[in-house]
Amino acid sequence: MRIEQCRSARALLNWSAADLAAAAALGSATVRRFESGQTVQPASIDTMRQALEAAGVTFIESGEASRKAGFGVRLAK
Repeated sequence: MRIEQCRSARALLNWSAADLAAAAALGSATVRRFESGQTVQPASIDTMRQALEAAGVTFIESGEASRKAGFGVRLAK
């Protein structure tokens, strides 16, 4: 998961960094560090992604679903 995807996913859910931290059972500082480009354990990033996916977010990698589109997120209904 990229930083931009994390921020976009939170925006789709109307979640604060604290909301994501709570859903992922991580500290708020971990989410803030990740989103500011600082080093975060890969397992923490995976946990954040899993929490966002559990809330209905689908992550789109570059080239997926559209040959000309970059990475992104989508909210499932």
